[in-house]
Amino acid sequence: MEYLIGIRGKDFVLVSADNVAASSIIQMKHDYDKMFKLSEKILLLCVGEAGDTVQFAEYIQKNVQLYKMRNGYELSPTAAANFTRRNLADYLRSRTPYHVNLLLAGFDDQEGPALYYMDYLASLVQTPFAAHGYGAFLTLSILDRYYKPNLTREEAVELLKKCLDELQKRFILNLPSFSVRIIDKDGIQDLEKITLRSV
Repeated sequence: MEYLIGIRGKDFVLVSADNVAASSIIQMKHDYDKMFKLSEKILLLCVGEAGDTVQFAEYIQKNVQLYKMRNGYELSPTAAANFTRRNLADYLRSRTPYHVNLLLAGFDDQEGPALYYMDYLASLVQTPFAAHGYGAFLTLSILDRYYKPNLTREEAVELLKKCLDELQKRFILNLPSFSVRIIDKDGIQDLEKITLRSV
């Protein structure tokens, strides 16, 4: 019922997540942030079981911050993605697995922008665009059709709006608002929240 989307451009990554916190068939909140800041240029988007998402994302967040304090420099998006995948895989093989689906977006001064798709089975792949949740069934074809590697920021926002319009039109559930952020060489910036329906 939740929805995450990420689009990588030439020098940035655009990410968005719905703001609904739900329990079973009930919407509990309309202003829930599903994005966790791992460092100045890395963002982790997390959906899944309500307790698991916060607990696992905060565990990763604090360990990435601990790494910076111990070593004096931050992990790259690639290193953070592999660290996250390793922890998810270890927990998967324990008695207390986390049921979370993740997108990790970041910018590295040497490697440029990066977007990683990770699911609850700890599979990891770097990808130009990605989506999680039931909404992904409706929007991946749009991303596949209109995505191009040298997207400008304005084109990426338009593509995002195209995906969210499709979600509004076809998805049976009401996802009224979405947080939107962009990650580039200057770090993480909030863009204007997209509201599809009045709450």
